[in-house]
Amino acid sequence: MQTCVQIGRQDLAECAELGVSELVTNAVLHALPPIRLELRGTAGHPRIEVSDGSVVPPQPGSVAGGIDLDAFDLDAFDSGKTGDIDISELSGFGRGLDMVARASRAWGAVIEDDGKTVWFEPASDFADTGADFQLMAPPDTGEPRTRLGEVAIQIKGVPVHAFSRFQRHYRDLRREIRLLALAHEDDYPLAKVLSDHFNALEMPLRSGMGREQVDEALEAGSETTDLRLRMPPHIARQIGELIDLLDAADDFSRAERLLTASRSPEQRAFQIWFLSEFRRQAAGAAPQPWSGNEQTAPTILS
Repeated sequence: MQTCVQIGRQDLAECAELGVSELVTNAVLHALPPIRLELRGTAGHPRIEVSDGSVVPPQPGSVAGGIDLDAFDLDAFDSGKTGDIDISELSGFGRGLDMVARASRAWGAVIEDDGKTVWFEPASDFADTGADFQLMAPPDTGEPRTRLGEVAIQIKGVPVHAFSRFQRHYRDLRREIRLLALAHEDDYPLAKVLSDHFNALEMPLRSGMGREQVDEALEAGSETTDLRLRMPPHIARQIGELIDLLDAADDFSRAERLLTASRSPEQRAFQIWFLSEFRRQAAGAAPQPWSGNEQTAPTILS
């Protein structure tokens, strides 16, 4: 792949091309749109991600069809044939995922509420045995949510497109940090610390960020919307803690030269305002609408 050459990793190009071909084909044939292909990680540990709109995880390790994967010829990959094996046939039987495993140093999937991301770190050589598949899925505590002692949170004048960009950036960054911690904890020890903090905030953020209300506003063609939420005060305070975590993640991204871009000043200003409202209103303050001015910093109450 030309991208591997651009980041100085020509040694990964063949395995990267094989993995991308299989995962994109798999997404087109078996998943739902939108489908997105991205390069993440670092130049030292590049990671390729294919995202789609299905929450069904891939099923590696199928033995259907009796295909002998040892007959696969990597040098013949560009022709679309590998000896007597047709690549499209491999995808149809699910054995193409075994090729991804053998072309990877590490690989897996991250399941979100509205889709999944299948990722792999391309290897320099095609291996005899595949890397283990690693699956991350949302936690299911099975605990009922109480409404006792909840506080009303009103987030006024939320620009829906800025909110959507925030959600996208947060999810990409969280996945980036988690996967670096999972696969390269020794190389990036701070990633493990940040990943633990992201995990601690998983349930509070899933409890009430108002995504459904924003989606309704987007479908209606509205530019802004007012969010009306209810949650226990400690959940609102925990959501506010994301301000410091995102700043720390930005510092980490710049220090390690991650391929995931850090936030722009405008994005950071919006996120500080939005998250501060949870913390402020949990402490009894009145709602403060979005001003649209990055120079206007909200008052943050501890």
